[in-house]
Amino acid sequence: MEIDKRTEFCPCGRLEVYTLCCAQKHQRLSNAITAEDLMRSRYTAFTLGMGDFLLKSHHSTTRPTKNIAEIIKWAKSVEWLFLEVLNVKDGGRNDLVGYIEFKAHFTENKKKSFIHEKSKFIRENGDWVYLGFSE
Repeated sequence: MEIDKRTEFCPCGRLEVYTLCCAQKHQRLSNAITAEDLMRSRYTAFTLGMGDFLLKSHHSTTRPTKNIAEIIKWAKSVEWLFLEVLNVKDGGRNDLVGYIEFKAHFTENKKKSFIHEKSKFIRENGDWVYLGFSE
């Protein structure tokens, strides 16, 4: 997926252009003020095939170092449609833990599908990072 970073809305679904939205988080992880900020920037990183950011924004104890190339290959092979945030619990500016339920919609082989996940985010070295699935 390619976007005009100056004029098109950010893939994360916020009504801002990429350079004023997720690009800020992609440049510095500390720019993700909330867990939702980080989750949205990770979705955008998937749409743009940004493997380095996906690794950097993943907690060090659960980071997938072996299959990241396969993940990025798949992410680039699908057409990302939109992100749907279903529920946010905690994960604010002053929290240490946050939970976000979302659906990431895409088309693969001309068939619409989605990833439905309940995710857990925590602070690592002061920055929000993705820990993994939540119950």
